[in-house]
Amino acid sequence: MVGIDPGLVATGYGCLERTPSGVAVMDVGVISTPPGELIEIRLSAIHQAVGALLEKHAPSLLAVEDLYTEYRFPRTAILMGHARGVICLAAAQRGITVLAVAPAEVKRMITANGAASKLQVQRGVQAMLGLGELPRPSHVADALSLALTGMSRVSGRVQ
Repeated sequence: MVGIDPGLVATGYGCLERTPSGVAVMDVGVISTPPGELIEIRLSAIHQAVGALLEKHAPSLLAVEDLYTEYRFPRTAILMGHARGVICLAAAQRGITVLAVAPAEVKRMITANGAASKLQVQRGVQAMLGLGELPRPSHVADALSLALTGMSRVSGRVQ
């Protein structure tokens, strides 16, 4: 299972795998693009990096954050939508099913609070995966929380 937290500046990813002893973290990271670069160059870089990630791990399912917007920041949703689009395209090109998950659903799954803070999500992911440290940056924690939520939604359980 791969979880991806889409963003134009920073796209977080987390790859999880079920093992006999639970869920193991296989890979995490952030795909970054420079803010001053042309949008088409940035989107191409995200598409290529996600494609390479999907080739490396060959997941059957990719959980990605669903689009949302705050009325005060509509541009953020538009830019996130661009990044999300190339992520979905990379998955479709490889026959990988995409599961869109609302941010509030992820927060409820990880913390039992649909309005949880970034730190609460980081702590919840740390506890669920038995990590020695908080997953950082928050984009990685968000990606891991998406993967955990995707696993739970598909199988009804995480562990």
